[in-house]
Amino acid sequence: MTDRFRERLGESGLDLNKRKIEILQVNVGKLCNLTCIHCHVESGPTKTRENMNRETAEAVVRFMERSDVETVDLTGGAPELNPHFDYLVFEARKLGCHVIDRCNLTVFYEPDKDYLPEFLAENKVEIIASLPCYQKENVDKQRGRGTFDASIQALLWLNRLGYGGERSGLLLNLVYNPVGPHLPPPQAELEQDYKERLAEDFGIHFNRLYTITNMPITRYAAYLRALKKYDSYVELLITSFNPHTVSGLMCRNTLSVSWDGRLYDCDFNQVLGMHLNGRTEGPELTIENVTPDELESRRVLTGDHCFGCTAGAGSSCQGALS
Repeated sequence: MTDRFRERLGESGLDLNKRKIEILQVNVGKLCNLTCIHCHVESGPTKTRENMNRETAEAVVRFMERSDVETVDLTGGAPELNPHFDYLVFEARKLGCHVIDRCNLTVFYEPDKDYLPEFLAENKVEIIASLPCYQKENVDKQRGRGTFDASIQALLWLNRLGYGGERSGLLLNLVYNPVGPHLPPPQAELEQDYKERLAEDFGIHFNRLYTITNMPITRYAAYLRALKKYDSYVELLITSFNPHTVSGLMCRNTLSVSWDGRLYDCDFNQVLGMHLNGRTEGPELTIENVTPDELESRRVLTGDHCFGCTAGAGSSCQGALS
């Protein structure tokens, strides 16, 4: 099958290879208390089997010890629902790593999870929280009824602990995903709108807003097909290709680890099963046996979905790229 993205790179005189691994993104599983329309991982309350066990979590820590990763990015599902979430946070902080928790905010109200805000603050964990809009109707439409109100209460809770304050050192960043099949608006302008509305309406403060393009794969692809908008959305991403975003793509300096220890260039490749095959002979590369040197300069595996990260201003786990 033709890789149109790789062809477009070639037409622009570009290639896509890994650099030094600086970010270890760990998807600890698909279990989540929400079932969001745009979720490319297809997470939900029934995904109890696809969860990282202790053995794999310990292998992740051993990789941290033998590498120079600066940031450990914990994601899911709702990563906090994995029984080894606290362990990974503790061990990463002991090694001096910056830790990110990709939090849906409503998880704080799950049984026995009300300790999480204080735990995250004590360990100076950066929170990147999904809030796809500052309007209740849009958030509940995308993430489920009651999600907006719970998210607002969670943000106020985090603010009381110091999150989002200019001098607290506790980073609280929000994520915007478009509700419909279109590209995100300019990140800086939308961030200003978010800050004004959340401050005026609720007294909420945060540090940064990240705009992330919805990826037309798995659950979101099915949603688009049901609306008969899949083809037009994919065409929008392809025609909006921006070569200036390629140098900042997250797959360059990130290693994605799945709940079972397999390795990928990014979280999107992970859900598509585009495994980082590694050696042509010998055992499959996993978080247990890989060395950082084996990853540097490797060619990143690509496909049509990669247009989602390079359309318009670009999109990464840290928001717009240009």
